[in-house]
Amino acid sequence: MYRAPTEDMQFLIDDVLDVGSVLGPLPHYADLGLGTELTTALLDEAGKFAADVVSPLRRVGDMHPARCSDAAVAIPPGYGEAIRQLGAGGWVGISAPQDQGGQGLPELFGTAACEMWNSADMAFALEPFLSAGAALAIAAHGNDELKATYLEKIYSGEWSGTMNLTESGAGSDLGPMKTRAERDGDHYRLFGQKIYITWGDHDATDNIIHLVLARLPDAPAGSRGISLFLVPKFLVGADGVLGARNDAYPVSVEHKLGIHGSPTCVMAYGDNGGALGYLVGEENQGLACMFTMMNEARLKVGLQGLGASEGAYQKAVAYARERVQGNVPIIEHADVKRMLLTMRALNEAMRALAYSEAVTMDLAHAGPAETRESSQRRIDLMIPVIKGWLTELGIEVTSLGVQVHGGMGYVEETGAAQYLRDVRITPIYEGTNGIQAADLLNRKLGRDNGAAMEAVQGEIRSLATRLQSDADSRLAAIGECLAAALADHVSTTQRLLAILPEDRFAALGGSFDYMMQTGYLFGGWQLARGAQVAAQVAAGGDRVTFCERKVATALFYMERLLPRARAHAGAIAVSGDSLTDFALDWL
Repeated sequence: MYRAPTEDMQFLIDDVLDVGSVLGPLPHYADLGLGTELTTALLDEAGKFAADVVSPLRRVGDMHPARCSDAAVAIPPGYGEAIRQLGAGGWVGISAPQDQGGQGLPELFGTAACEMWNSADMAFALEPFLSAGAALAIAAHGNDELKATYLEKIYSGEWSGTMNLTESGAGSDLGPMKTRAERDGDHYRLFGQKIYITWGDHDATDNIIHLVLARLPDAPAGSRGISLFLVPKFLVGADGVLGARNDAYPVSVEHKLGIHGSPTCVMAYGDNGGALGYLVGEENQGLACMFTMMNEARLKVGLQGLGASEGAYQKAVAYARERVQGNVPIIEHADVKRMLLTMRALNEAMRALAYSEAVTMDLAHAGPAETRESSQRRIDLMIPVIKGWLTELGIEVTSLGVQVHGGMGYVEETGAAQYLRDVRITPIYEGTNGIQAADLLNRKLGRDNGAAMEAVQGEIRSLATRLQSDADSRLAAIGECLAAALADHVSTTQRLLAILPEDRFAALGGSFDYMMQTGYLFGGWQLARGAQVAAQVAAGGDRVTFCERKVATALFYMERLLPRARAHAGAIAVSGDSLTDFALDWL
């Protein structure tokens, strides 16, 4: 059974990131009482819900997948009640503004809760994830009437939300989209079909609010001619009361490798006269509006990689303590210990990076006016790294979980394989990791000639320098490893920036390695931060065993995992024309 790693979470939030000092004084959060007491209360309550309510549903959802029949979806037993409890507890709108029905807490706490839901049951966690994202897009781009009608209901969990982008002929490139919208008085009528719509239909909430991309008859060609529409499952009257069923129905649910409990629907709009929709934002500006939701979603998908990895680690370490081979528990075997410590170190690196950048997101939204722009540039830079690196590691860590179980890991009854099957979607959706890597290099790095990256590299350099001169030999060793990895990263960054304007194909051919190199460096940076704080806390006689474990985990990462960054750097530094020159018809 999953148990949230609240001690590690609280250490990050209160000791390393010091949320009380960094965010507490900001006017946006001044009345919340940010600090250790609040952190403890929130993590404990979320942890109990994840363990007692959500975690038991993981195997239920896997064994009893969502089904579609007669244009209605049936979800696994227990899901509906758990979704309603989640909404009633205020968790859907934990980071949403209070005047929109949310709790008004920093994104950092929403990040911790999101990790817990995904560790407990990723299929379940997708429902509040999509709902919060839909509400965010409405809040950012909807008119006052849409906000007043829909936001509080979504953030309260009474209604849920979806995003509808993909069609059979329009995936990552939305230009060929065929779903159309026709003007009809003060609203629109939509016609078309969307695929891969996560939680597209169910009866767990009273209404489902679909955000649908469609094209107007006189729209420009390509992606510039796409608009965003709000299409409710049930129409909503002026008094807020639900009315007639809208012309939006599920056709089927996909039969997937994993996340079986999540209904991934084919949705049909307008088969019976047109689905009523309301414009969100301006006509032909739908992609810009949807990207508000998608950027948030990409960060949350990274947390899915972390969440599944933490669940897999807990199951693997419990099994390794019980399984006896050679007259000893297998946890005493060197290679099993290597696998478990690899899982643990990668999980802690992922968590530290994700939580650190959740604070950056909070500062971009609510920090001092003069620093918001730089914070936004930084979070924009971090989005593809967090989405890409965390989900790639999610596959590795969950696969290691299967390996620790040995043959029993290949047997579905143990539940080890489910983490791997569930997390395998994460490098694909919300923009494949190849797209994330290209975005990191071509847009985020290229748009300012590496200035935002250089600022982050400067922070890493300062930390490495301080650690190298530390009297604690372990911290000094961590600083040496970090400095070496940083030097490689600076060299790779400069090389790719030089190649990009001359040979874009060659530069993009190295973008995935660059994303992974960046992830390993950033993960090491965050673990080094934590190790420095942990050593200080332990020196004060507080939480000595926990803090010693933090330093030891960071040192293992530096010695055994950070060298992977150099391998990725080497692939870029020595690459010639082998990718470019290889004939396509040889593949």
